[in-house]
Amino acid sequence: MTKLPDFAFDNSYHRELSGAYAQWQGDKVPAPQMLKLNVALAEELGLDADALASEAGALVFTGMRAPTGAAPLAMAYAGHQFGGFSPQLGDGRALLLGELIDRFGNRRDLHLKGSGRTPFSRGGDGKAALGPVLREYLIGEAMHALGVPTTRALAAVTTGEKIHRETGAKDGAVLARVASSHLRVGSFQFFAARGDTEMLQKLADYAIARHDPDLVGREGRYLSFLKRVAERQASLVAQWVNIGFVHGVMNTDNMTISGETIDYGPCAFLDSYSPKASFSSIDQQGRYAYGNQPNMAAWNLARLAECLLGLINADDDKAIAEATAVINNFPTLYQAAWLAGVRQKLGLSQEKEGDLALANGFLMTMQGQNVDYTQAFRALAEAQLGNTSPLRALYDDPSKELDGWLAAYFARIGEEAQTPQARAAEMNATNPLYIPRNHKVEVALQAAEAGDMAPFETLLKVLQTPFKEQPNAESYSLAAPDTFGPYKTFCGT
Repeated sequence: MTKLPDFAFDNSYHRELSGAYAQWQGDKVPAPQMLKLNVALAEELGLDADALASEAGALVFTGMRAPTGAAPLAMAYAGHQFGGFSPQLGDGRALLLGELIDRFGNRRDLHLKGSGRTPFSRGGDGKAALGPVLREYLIGEAMHALGVPTTRALAAVTTGEKIHRETGAKDGAVLARVASSHLRVGSFQFFAARGDTEMLQKLADYAIARHDPDLVGREGRYLSFLKRVAERQASLVAQWVNIGFVHGVMNTDNMTISGETIDYGPCAFLDSYSPKASFSSIDQQGRYAYGNQPNMAAWNLARLAECLLGLINADDDKAIAEATAVINNFPTLYQAAWLAGVRQKLGLSQEKEGDLALANGFLMTMQGQNVDYTQAFRALAEAQLGNTSPLRALYDDPSKELDGWLAAYFARIGEEAQTPQARAAEMNATNPLYIPRNHKVEVALQAAEAGDMAPFETLLKVLQTPFKEQPNAESYSLAAPDTFGPYKTFCGT
């Protein structure tokens, strides 16, 4: 029998939360094969990359064989999906293989996606196709390089089977991903919906111990925990908005307690700036459109607050008042996080009263002008050096709004002592030159599905250094050609 790679698992979720999962094993597949291994992440986790890259590693990462110490399980959770509540969702095509303590002492989940049917599959096949697996690998690693908290891909493994989707038969694959945890708002909703206060409290105490250990045993810890989750989500969504990322499926089962981005199904990045930008084929009403993401984060947070009311205070009225205050404060948290980020994007090192209006004013100049969002901020750095032509060239009519805004902007930066060269350098270290351009992602995925991984590898390499200009990479900084047309993304199930 093939010797499996060694993993030093310590499975606290399995040990402490019986009743919050179903123990399970991945499906047998005909020909598991390692396609892509994240060697740097493997080393960060203290794993033997050579062993993982072998046939034995592929057996583990499809879920076929569980290594010593693993406790594979399908996690239970509920969730609001596009506003409608499902009391039982759970890992319908995924397994939590186990938990690892990385080289920095951090606990990390090792999770498989596409490993087969589980008790939570609800009629699905439990499988994943190669394209969506590689999309999550690519964009998760891009987000990491951009400094955004995220789940990360450890490996992509092909299974040797065909997966049937609406667009035809696709090659099967499994993604091995890593996260500080896979606890979600929906994890709490699962027990709240059942009125199981004992498990709800166990879950809350577990989440606190894992993500906010300084709150363990403290009076008022559940309200403090809610505040911490609010802070993390406000920071996360502000980062999304500042890089032009549209998640596409912000259901409560896709909102992590840790504040990490999870689930890169129908996601996309802005080309032309528009608050209404929505790419998901299943979000027909624009519920999770680019500009609505902060509102949806607050809505999701309110659903978590509802679950925690009985733990926050035994007096219902007091619990509601205390939790409501947290929810009502979310827009303030978000605006502070967003403005801090956009100040950096604009090259402002000091805080001034008019900065919020100035930042919003720049976005207003882009509306209806077909302005590439990412290129605009890079061109604004060039404008520090006296060259406004690249920025003006992005606008259909720069005289309409941009020229007036630039006068106010240059007056504002004139109040700071920093040199234009230093400011431009700092802006370019904040504003990416390269993002996962939707058209480039599609080219890479289509080539990979046809057996050619070269475009994927090239794009991944470019995205791992997003702020610094790279040789022969100019095309990766350009907006989609007009022929690319309206972009739609799909969840992959």
